[in-house]
Parts: sequence; C-alpha cells; structure tokens
Amino acid sequence: MTAGTAPIPQAPASPGDSGERLITAISRNVRQFGMLIALVVIVAFFQYTTGGVMLKPQNVTNVFLQNGYIIAMALGMLLVIVAGHIDLSVGSVAAFTGAIAAVLMVNYNLDPLIGIVAALVIGGLIGAWHGFWIAYMRIPSFIVTLSGMLLFRGLTLFMLNGQPVGPFPSGFRDIASGFIPEVFGTVQDPFGPDQLKVTTLLLAIILCVALIVLDLSSRREQLKYGFQVSHVGQFVAKNAIQTIAIMFLAYRLAGFFGLPEVLLLVLVLIGVYMFVTVRTVIGRRIYAVGGNAKAAMLSGVKTKKMVFLVFINMGVLSAVGGLIAAARFNSATPKAGDGFELDVIAATFVGGASAYGGIGTVAGAVIGALVLGILNIGMGLMGIGIDYQFAIKALVLLLAVFVDVRGKNRD
Repeated sequence: MTAGTAPIPQAPASPGDSGERLITAISRNVRQFGMLIALVVIVAFFQYTTGGVMLKPQNVTNVFLQNGYIIAMALGMLLVIVAGHIDLSVGSVAAFTGAIAAVLMVNYNLDPLIGIVAALVIGGLIGAWHGFWIAYMRIPSFIVTLSGMLLFRGLTLFMLNGQPVGPFPSGFRDIASGFIPEVFGTVQDPFGPDQLKVTTLLLAIILCVALIVLDLSSRREQLKYGFQVSHVGQFVAKNAIQTIAIMFLAYRLAGFFGLPEVLLLVLVLIGVYMFVTVRTVIGRRIYAVGGNAKAAMLSGVKTKKMVFLVFINMGVLSAVGGLIAAARFNSATPKAGDGFELDVIAATFVGGASAYGGIGTVAGAVIGALVLGILNIGMGLMGIGIDYQFAIKALVLLLAVFVDVRGKNRD
C-alpha cells in the first residue's frame, strides 16, 4: 500500500472463516497443542492410577522443586536448538559451576551471593569458550560440547577432590527448597482440610490479570496495524482456560507451603525469555539463523555473533541449573549433573522444538519439562523401576523427534 491510499476493507468474517482460522492456528502449533493435551492426559492417568495422590498439594509442589533446574536449563537449550545446534555439556557445566559456588561458600566461608555471582560469570565464560569454537572456528557443536562435557566433568572432580562439599548456608538452600514468606495469613480450604496460603492465591490472581492485560494489549496492537487476530470467542476461551489452569495450580500450591522460591525464579526467567523470543530483534534473528543461516547472513544478520551469544546464554543458564541442583541436595558432588543432558534436551524436543532448527517456543520447552517431571513423579508413585523409567523417557524423546522429522518430510 502506497502513501495516501486507503486500506482495502475486509469482508466480515463468517462462522466458517472463524472455524478455518481456528483449524489453521491449531495446525501451525500442532506439536505444542498436542503436548499440552498430552500433559493433561498424563496427569489424569496418574491421578487415576495413584488413587488421587498425584494432584495432592505436596506432589504438585514437588514437580517444581524437583524440576526447577530442568526448566531453567531448557530455556537455554531451546535457543541453542532453535539456532541449529546442540549442547551436550550442560550437565558437566552445571556440576562445575555448582562446585565452584560450594567451594567458595564452604571452604572459603564467603558470602553466598559471591558464590552465586562467581558461578554465573564462570558459566558465561564457559559458554563463550564453546561459542568461540562453534561460531568462529566452525567446529560442529556436537564435538565442541562433547569435549566440554568431558573437560568440565574432570574439572569438577579436581575442584571437589572427589568428595562432596557441603552443607550450605540456609539462605542458599532456600533457592531450591524455600517458600515465599506468608504475608496475609491463611484461610480454610472450602473443599478440604488444608489451610490455604493467601499470598500465593493473590500472586496467582495478579499473574492472571497481568497476562490478560498483556494479551489484550497485543491484540489491540495487531488490530491497529491491520493484522489478522483470533476470533473473540477463541480469545476469551484461551484466557479462560489459562486462568483456570493457573488458579488451580496456585490452589494446590497454597494447600502445602505456598509458592516455592524456585518456581518464582523460573516464572521470572520464563517471562524474560518469552519477551526476548517474541518481542525483540535479537530473538527474531536467532530464529532466522536456525531457519536459514545463509539467508539470514545475506539479510544482514551477524550469524556468528548470534550463535556466540546463544552459547553464552546457555552457559549462564547451566550455572543457574547447577546452583539450583546444589542447593536442593545441600552439597556439590562429583556425580552432580549426571543425566541432565537427557532431561534438558528431551524437554526441549518434546515441547516442540525442531531438530532442524528455527522452530520452538518457550511455552513448549516448559511444557516438555513438565511432561518429563510429571512422568518421573507419577512413575515413582506407581512404583515403576528406574530402569523402566529411563526406557519410557527415551521412547517419549524418540516419538517427539519422529513427529518432527515426519512433519518436515511432508513439507
């Protein structure tokens, strides 16, 4: 449209058009919608097979206490995979940075804040080391991060002298096992014997209102520039379902000890990364690099810089995961971080990220992490052996990648 010309009026949408738009929206996000449905089905299955134990307040709380580090690291892995790479070193980096914080706090009696900052800085430097070899030296990420996995596992053994280091100060332990202070007291649960933490419920209400306001603002902005938006009914239904889900989760958490500090940290990270991936130039450029690196470079995107920054980010979030894991177990051990790679990579792929790069969402990565976390807790409640648990998670990962590859081949 040139200057001075009026916008072309659009015909009013018919009910058939609304249905077609709904089908199109679902088809574009089929894996994410599919995993969301799968998450609900998995929860319902375990709720039934465990006789209603799965959704007890303690088990809902444990989902986040036991998987906070996975969600945090999956956010970093999402960007790595979207950019078309992989990072096999996240478990070793988490162990190494956790060991550094432990040695500073326990052996040198330094303030926990110093240990946390040191771990995050070193995590970023490790990411820069990986990013340099991958982005500028053109060495495949698989090889570089496999080397890093071995290197930092060895350095972890060196830092700890082969022995666990702990315990930690209570303030540091609260990162993974603490709960926000109760400001407004408690009320009797009208549906059960529990006392509900009012602060947790109020924070959930604030979150729901904020999400609705942001969604309305985004919708108005799209309408302002003439972009196509979802039908009003779809918009209302989406926000209603979202609000019900958040309030139910808050209700369960409020029936135990309230909102875990690690969940608050994770929610902040999720909000930041949603904003970065959806609303910022750097987020769009990372997706462009993963979608077609040559085309992105010809369009003026500094592809090497983007890959370099993605791995720095992964290093920092690996350190966050290492700190959370160390705080949860109240010690840094030589075996810390074992298997983190499987859980983090699996969460990202299960949540809809493409093995070919360029596709994936923050919400999908979080859903994937929750699916694996609920599988772990649910199978544990059912008494399924650890050997079968590994096999089931492996099959879930294989199925997720198969769906991605099949869809790519059809395209």
